[in-house]
Amino acid sequence: MLPQRAKTALLANPKKLGNLIDLVNLPSTLREFVGQSQISRLGCFIRVWSYIKTNNLQDPNNRNVVNCDEKLRSILLGKPQVELAELPMLIKLHFPRGPK
Repeated sequence: MLPQRAKTALLANPKKLGNLIDLVNLPSTLREFVGQSQISRLGCFIRVWSYIKTNNLQDPNNRNVVNCDEKLRSILLGKPQVELAELPMLIKLHFPRGPK
């Protein structure tokens, strides 16, 4: 499921991507969206991206913008539109900060 470059980076330095693949307990809003009680941040992002593609939520005029439906809006701070560059940051807000 991971691209080859990510797999290579993970094997070379497991701590570098560790917080992306660690399973965490999800808050209720994200749990309802994903359908699981635990998931990694990377897995969650993949589920959200899959939902966007399946429901054709990308703006046809600007593919860098996602038009949020009600379900997606519930996990993206109620925003009606989101830039693709904002998506990882908005998903990251649902995950607890790891110890440094």
